[in-house]
Amino acid sequence: MRNESNSHGRRQFFKKAGWGAMGAMLTVSRLGRAQTAAGCGLTPPQTEGPFYPGESKFTIDNDLTRLPGRNSRPLGQVIYIQGHILGPGCRPVKGALVEIWQACSSGRYNNKKDTNRAKLDPNFRYWGEMITEEDGDYMFKTIIPGAYPADSDWTRPPHIHFKIAAMGYKELITQMYFAGQSLNDHDLILQQIPKAEQGAVIVEFAPAPQNLEPGSLIGNFDITIESVRG
Repeated sequence: MRNESNSHGRRQFFKKAGWGAMGAMLTVSRLGRAQTAAGCGLTPPQTEGPFYPGESKFTIDNDLTRLPGRNSRPLGQVIYIQGHILGPGCRPVKGALVEIWQACSSGRYNNKKDTNRAKLDPNFRYWGEMITEEDGDYMFKTIIPGAYPADSDWTRPPHIHFKIAAMGYKELITQMYFAGQSLNDHDLILQQIPKAEQGAVIVEFAPAPQNLEPGSLIGNFDITIESVRG
């Protein structure tokens, strides 16, 4: 369970900090709202999983490919994830806290609970967070995470965890998957979502525009959250 006092404190910090503190914010042309479910239907919730980082000190940073004081880059395919946080009626949600966390390219999380023997990547950030502006936009720069064994007969496909919190809305925890991954069809968590709704959390990636990192990919993942009023 999330510590509510800590969560409230973080929201107040982000509210005071504003976008001026976000030196790492990336500006590119949007791909549009291609991933929005028909009629801006609610994004399917998914489990938080055991590896939520639960940082004691949070920082606003949406670039997971760089760490302070390090010049080396993480292993893996660099990607940009962009999208909008939307509410009822497809209205953009301003001031939403967007958190992501994931495994590195080897499939391991930087979490003591992860018993995977794969190597950690000392140049990867593993989690990031930012807040949305007027149009509900968010963007992260990261890498495609590796698959990893969840059980003796179950391998989790590459995925990224998302947690969205905004005043006046119910908190949403979900996961984003990558189109074309054969493991998607056998994932016990993804398959809990009805087939007709899985497209809302499976994202297509394409070559990024020239103004972004050469060789990188970009995908659009719009997320619709529910108002506390229903």
